[in-house]
Amino acid sequence: MASVSVQIVESNPHLRSLLGWHLQQVGYRVYQAASLYQAREVFLLRQPTLVILDAELPDGDGLEFCRWLLRQHQPYILMLSARNTEADIVAGLKAGADDYLTKPFGMQEFLARIEALIRRNRMNIPPAYLDYGDLKIDLVQRRVRFQEELIDLTPQEFSLLYVLAQAGGLPLSRSELLNRAWPDAIDNPRTIDTHVLSLRKKLETDPRQPSIIQTIRNVGYRFNPEFLNGYNSQPDNSDHNGVEEQRNRGTTERGFSQSTAASQPLPISK
Repeated sequence: MASVSVQIVESNPHLRSLLGWHLQQVGYRVYQAASLYQAREVFLLRQPTLVILDAELPDGDGLEFCRWLLRQHQPYILMLSARNTEADIVAGLKAGADDYLTKPFGMQEFLARIEALIRRNRMNIPPAYLDYGDLKIDLVQRRVRFQEELIDLTPQEFSLLYVLAQAGGLPLSRSELLNRAWPDAIDNPRTIDTHVLSLRKKLETDPRQPSIIQTIRNVGYRFNPEFLNGYNSQPDNSDHNGVEEQRNRGTTERGFSQSTAASQPLPISK
């Protein structure tokens, strides 16, 4: 069970601490978040197996975050809520929750539901590839095809591309990319720039005006699935427009659709 991680997104600090303690006692690795903003950061950094999600959060709707998690094709979701009508439960399940538990609840029932979801996760088969139209990422053979042509990537480049794609359009800092693409490496985050430049030369029509791997000034880089799916054919201007452009984008760029089942953490070969 040591390989199973659980993220708790709960606004009540006492309940969050209590749930975390009980989960740790039975062997789960636990990460906690009190808000949607913090929850996204923790999720992208830790990639938990399961997310326990409070439906009512101080900075937004838990249902909307549930939909965002569903677009990541990654975790199982147990939704917690004081709302106990049939309509509320149906809304939570339709938003992407795998289970719905109404407050107050017993700790034994809570742990049993967690165990049931983890069992379901162990029965799943990881996807063979990620499909973004012209770009296909083979997770088994660690190969990439772009416009039907096989692209020769180094192991480091493949891992970096996978981490960028898995973030679903969210910008990631250089440190985050370094920690997630090569977790055992001790290196300068600026090394990311070199590998991004190399990826752009292999994937972009014009590496000087990248559309697939975009630079977010003062932040880092983001993968642009909208361009690959034909939603956005504009080149990357974020180097010129900076953070203000990123703010104006809002959350419309933060989701994407894959043709595969739940993606799993990728074994890294160096």
